[in-house]
Amino acid sequence: MIKVSIIGSGNVAQHLITTFQNLEKSINKIELVQAFARKKESLSHLLPQEKITDDLNTLAEADLYIISISDDAIATVSDALPFKNRLVVHTSGSTPFTILNDNNRKGVFYPLQTFTKGKPVDFKTIPLCLEAENPSDYQILDKVAKAISDKVYAINSEQRKALHVAAVFVNNFTNHLYSIGNDICLENQIPFDILKPLMEETLQKLQSLSPKEAQTGPAIRQDQKTIAAHEAFLKNENQLKIYKTLTQSIQENGKKL
Repeated sequence: MIKVSIIGSGNVAQHLITTFQNLEKSINKIELVQAFARKKESLSHLLPQEKITDDLNTLAEADLYIISISDDAIATVSDALPFKNRLVVHTSGSTPFTILNDNNRKGVFYPLQTFTKGKPVDFKTIPLCLEAENPSDYQILDKVAKAISDKVYAINSEQRKALHVAAVFVNNFTNHLYSIGNDICLENQIPFDILKPLMEETLQKLQSLSPKEAQTGPAIRQDQKTIAAHEAFLKNENQLKIYKTLTQSIQENGKKL
């Protein structure tokens, strides 16, 4: 039985806690033994009180400690752990495992997904990116990861840094563009729902086509008349700047095809 302890109470931590709690221990041989939170009540809806601690010095013995907190607090918490030579990992997409204290064996257990408190996720579909200092520790991470996900990858720190930047483009930036589209719809008394089938079709196309192959629109067609009409329509300077920047980027990218 691999014993797991989770340190944190934020979005990622709570989803991990829920997922590990729902595992069939007898089948997966993984057990969540404890979780740490600065405020125990923040996890009381997920775990019984005896499984929650607010004192790092009372952490139960485990085979794997998953630090799932804000990036700027990882080093401080890692330094405060009261034990040595145990496997300690973090869940950050942009932080190298070298930030973890040398007292313990180090690794990364990074779920590549956007998480919101209260919105259930199916961890089986979430890519888990793993890294460890030595092969035996990687095997532990691999076994734990495969108990909760069907998509497990060995990703080193440099690859994870690139992956995190790519994720910002395809998720955070894309969502911001959705927000701009929503604003334009609201300003012109148009229901945003009209655009949702288009958004869904684009995502579906990417299941079988590369993003370059799936690219459509006036920019890739070099339709200067439509582009000029769009630019004239946009009165918001920030929206116009983004429109021009993305149009130029699409056109330059299209030349590489």
